[in-house]
Amino acid sequence: MKKRVVVGLSGGVDSSVTAYLCQQQGYEVIGLFMKNWHDDSVTISDECPWLEDSNDAMLVAEKLGIPFQTVDLSKEYKKKIVDYMFSEYENGRTPNPDVLCNREIKFDEFLKIAESLGADYVATGHYCRKEEIEINGEKKYQLLAGKDGNKDQSYFLCQISQEQLSKALFPVGDLQKSEVRRIAAEQDLITADKKDSQGLCFIGKVRLPDFLQQQLKPKKGDIVEIPADSPLYNDKKENDTSDDIYKLSQKIKYQKSDGKVVATHDGAHFFTKGQRKGLAVGGTKEPLFVIDTDVKENIIYTGQGKDHPGLLKRGLEVKAKDIHWIREDLKLKEGETMEVQARIRYRQPLEKASLHQTKDSLFVIFENNQSAITEGQFVAWYQDDELLGSGVIA
Repeated sequence: MKKRVVVGLSGGVDSSVTAYLCQQQGYEVIGLFMKNWHDDSVTISDECPWLEDSNDAMLVAEKLGIPFQTVDLSKEYKKKIVDYMFSEYENGRTPNPDVLCNREIKFDEFLKIAESLGADYVATGHYCRKEEIEINGEKKYQLLAGKDGNKDQSYFLCQISQEQLSKALFPVGDLQKSEVRRIAAEQDLITADKKDSQGLCFIGKVRLPDFLQQQLKPKKGDIVEIPADSPLYNDKKENDTSDDIYKLSQKIKYQKSDGKVVATHDGAHFFTKGQRKGLAVGGTKEPLFVIDTDVKENIIYTGQGKDHPGLLKRGLEVKAKDIHWIREDLKLKEGETMEVQARIRYRQPLEKASLHQTKDSLFVIFENNQSAITEGQFVAWYQDDELLGSGVIA
């Protein structure tokens, strides 16, 4: 009997070709489109309207001759993703909804629906790969980077579990994006030349301030500039060679008196570390970057230039509750260390780093300074092209 696969058809080229490849591999394929958002007031509608996407998904399913339906997960999405986003921004942290969306929606809520339809697997258009290995007679699943280095999306799956991975298929992970488009064109799929969607998972491109202002009210506050030669940075040497994991991961506590007020803003919770746009401050020699936000006092701290010492740091901390290992068999015990490559954001090249497990936290110490390490984002660690685990930056 054929194994059944439910494909998350998003109306894009990657998921369209995923459905076609599953068919070619002999699976019985069902296409499902997830509707996760109803509020068009904050979306830039011509960028990623869900209506057009669902129509394209339906036309692809028709072309391939597979059953198709739309499922509405907007209630779950609001609770698990949107509410979480608001609360993180409100607390001065910067969430990554796409990572959460894969863990909580695609490979949880969506997977449950797929299983209720008798599916053995869920297939998505992610550029990553899955392999199976055996360790001491036990089956383990590996999450590997996609073959197309430009499109590798393993980072977005850094929070999924062995159980979720066991049910996942990533048919385009071995292909280059150009090959995916070529297959779509050869099969005459309507999505062959469609631009990749940008923006929030399933919402599309949103005006983030508009989106956040639905819940978080504007509130005038000061923009403070901290000079690069501030005494606060006295013990910060260029690529500090110290091996004190606590010192390398320490956050500087700024106060208004550490710098000068250069302008005002509409709410510290609308800004994130490393941000340059939206500050509307002119007349500085180099552009101003956000180096920290204080949502309690409603102050944004800034510094001139991308090499400002307030932006650069070699270490970060992940609290015990936020550590996640895909390969649980490799999990570190207290006092253990591991050499890895790591990234703190999607598309960032992997950088050499070491993991240090203490009683309460995991510390990630990079060989070189990292720019704008941001609380609430995810750090993911790899060995070669296998993603081993990840954590929320504290």
